[in-house]
Amino acid sequence: MHDIDPIETREWLEALDSVLEQEGEDRAHFLLTRLSQHARAQGTQLPYAITTPYRNTIPPEKEARMPGDLFMERRIRSLVRWNALAMVMRANKKDSSLGGHISSFASSATLYDIGYNYFFHGHESDREGDLVYYQGHVAPGIYSRAFLEGRLNENQLDNFRQEVDGNGLSSYPHPKLMPDFWQFPTVSMGLGPLQAIYQAHFMKYLINRGMSPDQNRKVWAFLGDGEMDEPESLGAISLAGREKLDNLVFVVNCNLQRLDGPVRGNGKIIQELEGVFRGAGWNVIKVVWGRHWDPLLAQDKHGKLQEVMDKAVDGDYQNCKAKGGGWTREHFFGRDPEALKLVENLSDDDIWRLNRGGHDPYKVFAAYHEAVNHNGQPTVILAKTVKGYGTGATGEAANVSHNVKKLPIDDLKHFRDRFDLPIKDEDIETLPYFKPDADSPEMKYMRKRREKLGGFIPQRRRETDIKLEIPALSAFEAVTKGSGEREISTTMAYVRILGALAKDKSLGKHIVPIIPDEARTFGMEGMFRQLGIYSAEGQNYEPVDSDQVMFYKESKQGQILEAGINEAGAHAAWIAAATSYSNNNVPMIPFYAFYSMFGFQRTGDLAWAAGDIQARGFLIGATAGRTTLNGEGLQHQDGHSHILASTVPNCISYDPTYGYEMAVVIQNGLQRMYGDGENVWYYITAMNENYRQPALPEGPEVIEGIIKGLYNLEENSRNQGLKVQLMGCGTILEEVRAAAGILRDEFNVESDIWSATSFNELARDGQDAKRFNMLNPEAEARVSWVEKQLAGRKGPVIAASDYMSLYANQIREFVSGTFVALGTDGFGRSDTREQLRRFFEVDRYFIVVAALYALVRDGELEASVVSQAIKKFDIDPTRANPLYC
Repeated sequence: MHDIDPIETREWLEALDSVLEQEGEDRAHFLLTRLSQHARAQGTQLPYAITTPYRNTIPPEKEARMPGDLFMERRIRSLVRWNALAMVMRANKKDSSLGGHISSFASSATLYDIGYNYFFHGHESDREGDLVYYQGHVAPGIYSRAFLEGRLNENQLDNFRQEVDGNGLSSYPHPKLMPDFWQFPTVSMGLGPLQAIYQAHFMKYLINRGMSPDQNRKVWAFLGDGEMDEPESLGAISLAGREKLDNLVFVVNCNLQRLDGPVRGNGKIIQELEGVFRGAGWNVIKVVWGRHWDPLLAQDKHGKLQEVMDKAVDGDYQNCKAKGGGWTREHFFGRDPEALKLVENLSDDDIWRLNRGGHDPYKVFAAYHEAVNHNGQPTVILAKTVKGYGTGATGEAANVSHNVKKLPIDDLKHFRDRFDLPIKDEDIETLPYFKPDADSPEMKYMRKRREKLGGFIPQRRRETDIKLEIPALSAFEAVTKGSGEREISTTMAYVRILGALAKDKSLGKHIVPIIPDEARTFGMEGMFRQLGIYSAEGQNYEPVDSDQVMFYKESKQGQILEAGINEAGAHAAWIAAATSYSNNNVPMIPFYAFYSMFGFQRTGDLAWAAGDIQARGFLIGATAGRTTLNGEGLQHQDGHSHILASTVPNCISYDPTYGYEMAVVIQNGLQRMYGDGENVWYYITAMNENYRQPALPEGPEVIEGIIKGLYNLEENSRNQGLKVQLMGCGTILEEVRAAAGILRDEFNVESDIWSATSFNELARDGQDAKRFNMLNPEAEARVSWVEKQLAGRKGPVIAASDYMSLYANQIREFVSGTFVALGTDGFGRSDTREQLRRFFEVDRYFIVVAALYALVRDGELEASVVSQAIKKFDIDPTRANPLYC
């Protein structure tokens, strides 16, 4: 823009300089704000920008000074870099298929090193540690530091990515595989930032509820700039800004490259992220340039160098490092004569050594210092680095950098020389690990820094110090005694169970109800007033329903986490609560109820992460079943969540039909997870169909069967005549019971009726028995629970559920006789429950036909009987299979 009056411009700028010098930033900010308000009041449209110039947010004169020994820290950092590189390369010498990543840590070593030396608090006796979400691909660097600290040995490093024999190191952060080391699985990109936000939010929740003291703990999340394209990475940043999570620090390693090439070759990822985060209410700190740029920027009196910086795109900046100082002089500084003149006394090597902010420890320290002392906002640090920093021509700033797992000899020597490593030429091919003696200055310095900060990290607590008193099953008598003549759903039974737990004197305050804006759908609105909805600001308005009994009550001490229409966020909140026993030493019991279709299918990656992170808690798939939620149609009807649940090894899943079954399962889950400390978590489906809820039958065998996954609900004692075994779960068990009546009254076939609370648990039990028998052929054979229950029973087995037939079919090999599984294969649709069950062929009439056909297959009945039944029930045998409709 052309300046038509430079003298007037200079006067305004000098006036601003005078205010800054004499009265400070706050006064200058006030005046500029008033000017802006006045201009807008006059109808003037001011230029709008949510980004700042492409330079460091903190000017050199305002940087907090790093107090440590720069040269000592550089030596330590160089050793960490080398051992990380050597570990990956040594593994790939054994087997090139093992893989590994070098370049991500090479670009971010300084970002971690400054955190380790000055900011990451470890766990002390009177203080919980900071929580660090490491970028997944930097695992070699974290192992390397742990090796120098004496936490890992050389044999473990040599078994990087070789875990089967029990002494290896996992490829990425995996708490399941390294339960004393890693805290958070992060390499499924996007889940780290999402979980970090909800972890910080949950820590505030614990503090505000008086469950945990405020110890000024921080949540650090280290992320890649390419990772920020994942929807989950940015999807919850407005929550962090809105909730003023000043206990949260994002550090985005902006090396400008993703896996295949530039993140924003035609733009600037740092500027883009600055605008996004600033708009979401975050404190943004850019660390773009290192100290070597400071003199050039100070000499840039007319802002020409700044113009060049602002106009260059990330593709240009990648070339600056990949193509050297000569290219940079000509194609970067050469874009403006004044900018070019600034470097006329610098050699090409000097220009190439102009460092980026993320590799400058002083700049990084200043940014971290500002971040941890900033109040009222979360902070994001956008640190510019070079991918593959120090790896030479093979990896540094190259498009192939991410996939580099080994370097040629010349690049290894370049790496050694660049970081002043004491390794001889003749030794370099052997890739020796380098670890100074324990009493060396480097090791003493490293230990001293960590001792001052409370100890080593990462470090995971396996178990909480707080023991919870688990209520007996009798605590749920309101459910286990049945509903009498009243018809209620299992969702309502669940709400009653949850209410009983929330009122429990010992356990109640540890219960965390989580809902994604569906409380009224699930009948949970009664808890609004009883427990309150957590809000960091309390309730600054009078709710429109304040005159009603169940009004919408927000409170700073509220117990309910209302995530809004945000299943991923609610799931991340659940994980934060489900791991509180480990991360906060405060066991919390989360119950997250959601539309079942929008759980495993929508946030399945988080469900898998929950298994890895050793979560403990309950997911409730409400309004479950493909034919039970009848009016909502294809995208809402769940017929496969239990199939998805079966893929997570430590997920224990149930599809109870009756409230007493749900009570038994939840009480058993509480005991396993919070009494016995078992690292499992539960998925339980609940239905919205109302029917009479019977009382819990007498006998310990019923409770055992519910937990195991199968028990006899009705037994026919007649020994003569035709007989079948009918199994069902969820609301379809009611259809099974109706089918038994039709078989008895119209076809003279008696039925034993079985409630199959979990085909997944039955399948796992059977597989375990099968494996034992195969590997122990001379031992007494184990018998699966299904085989035990069906032993001596007469007739074929027919199993029906509101889920895909694959769900029940998992137990087929453990049934000795004829087995028929009915299920809801195919897409859902809207109609009445009766019509849907007929369409999917799981209603009472199809169960009857399946039973009769099984008897035909067993030679017990004439085929004409089945034909008569098909005609009697008006079934069209020529219609298309619902799987393909």
